[in-house]
Amino acid sequence: MKIIENILKSVVLDEAVISEKEQLSKSAYRIRIQSEKIKGLEFHPGAFLRMGIGIGKEELSMKDKVRSYSIWDINHHEGFIDIAIATHSNGIGSHWVTNCEVGEKLYFKLKKGKFLADDSAESYLMIGDLSALSHLYMIQKSLGANKNVKGIVYSQNQSDLFEDLDGNTPFDFYKLPQNPSQEIIEKIKEILPDLEGKKMVYIAGDSRLCVALTQFFRKELNWESSQIKTKPFWNPEKKGLE
Repeated sequence: MKIIENILKSVVLDEAVISEKEQLSKSAYRIRIQSEKIKGLEFHPGAFLRMGIGIGKEELSMKDKVRSYSIWDINHHEGFIDIAIATHSNGIGSHWVTNCEVGEKLYFKLKKGKFLADDSAESYLMIGDLSALSHLYMIQKSLGANKNVKGIVYSQNQSDLFEDLDGNTPFDFYKLPQNPSQEIIEKIKEILPDLEGKKMVYIAGDSRLCVALTQFFRKELNWESSQIKTKPFWNPEKKGLE
């Protein structure tokens, strides 16, 4: 195990330090990680980080030592990245962010992924829960002010949802249970008349909702696959779902 961890630290991942920590709500934190490596990263809005948050903890299995988190903001000049981490799942990452402290080291690697900003449409609908909120904020900001963007973001406790780093809340917030597919579909039907021109939807968070809404857009609305972007961040029956 130690050999693999040493390879992760020295070859695979880059070192950073936690420079800020802020509790955004009862179930979410913002942490800022600082590193000279960040200054030279080639970043695409919607990219995420692989973070080694359990390295050095022998009680954790290797699969629990690395987690994936969305990039909320990046500053190349000063070399920092802001990340929002939800704690409602009560998993390994939740315990880590609750107990981590400013000054601690961690290890990271930028991953591009496929859930990236695409500015080729005129109208956008963004749907997700607390776990996806910072990711949707990043994409929304990168699209430009001339785009028509609507958002449906929900949580079982609406007070857990937080504003963007600039203080804006460009999405509508709702208090809804887990996996509220039917409720969300009804809200989508209300919003659709306001979406003009080429349309695109981003769906993130609960994997069950991602599946249900993808089927709705494909089978009932006849949207093309290129118009539907999904990112399952978590599943109640699994751990560490990317």
